[in-house]
Amino acid sequence: MMLVPSTTGKISLHIPHAGKPCETWYKIVGDLNHGIPLITLHGGPGAAHEYLLPLIDLYAKNGTTVIFYDQIGCGHSTRLSEKMGDEEFWTIELFMKELDALIDHLALRSGGFDLYGHSWGGMLGGAYAARNPKGLRKLILADAPSSIPLMLKGEQELMKLLPQEVQDVLEECHRKHDFESDKYKAAVLVFYKRHLCRLDPWPAGVVAAIEHLEEDPTVYQTMYGPSELFATGPLKGWEGYSTAHKIEAETLLINGRYDEVQDLAVRPWFERIRKIKWVQLAESSHMGQFEERDRYMQFVGEFLEAGIKSG
Repeated sequence: MMLVPSTTGKISLHIPHAGKPCETWYKIVGDLNHGIPLITLHGGPGAAHEYLLPLIDLYAKNGTTVIFYDQIGCGHSTRLSEKMGDEEFWTIELFMKELDALIDHLALRSGGFDLYGHSWGGMLGGAYAARNPKGLRKLILADAPSSIPLMLKGEQELMKLLPQEVQDVLEECHRKHDFESDKYKAAVLVFYKRHLCRLDPWPAGVVAAIEHLEEDPTVYQTMYGPSELFATGPLKGWEGYSTAHKIEAETLLINGRYDEVQDLAVRPWFERIRKIKWVQLAESSHMGQFEERDRYMQFVGEFLEAGIKSG
């Protein structure tokens, strides 16, 4: 069995109006002194890092150093449940500043770094990459909507394929804003098993992500809403593709055939980013890193090691 070296740490994060000292927890798998590290941005917001741990395969197979961290408000990083509903506090700008702080703490600007963002993490990564920060080499946008309105439109079409009784429950509960009832949670779970992760049983990492969101929903509910199928927060109108044309980094786009993030929500990235390649996994939904793990790691590893031509 291969020994995988890892280190963990925390960095201080100055956040005006937080009301207390804040810290960001991180984990490094590999050696920052060798090669270009890959920074991972988890989804949610608020799902924490565990469900991205399959990316450790990139170290085992390619020697890629992988950096995980829990974004502020979840996991091992500082929690701020007292900020529930504070839309002025929870902003994409806050999370970009946190990412900058991590990069600078680990002194990655001069040697360079790659960026992998999954779902909400891809939204964050796309917005960050559009600023062309110093040191960014390559970008991976995995199961990441370029537009929340387009993602919701795609989900509406997917919901029409659910059993009629499930559709009826979702429609009724959305109309009544009944998001806490057992019948609503059961109906959402039917959707999730088709379009979030199709494996049965769910891998421990996927379970951990759901548990994080249930345990402390502060960031998710404030920024997005009560469920994937009903957006109420400031992200509901987010159109990340509006700045995508500014992204200069070589980019890999990933989604699954059964993904809750359907092609219509992914395509604007492809149309606007100049140097980009799009891979779709035929047997996956939103968690291709589990559902087609070997193939996933193969093409991600090849992308990180090679170049692509501009379109």
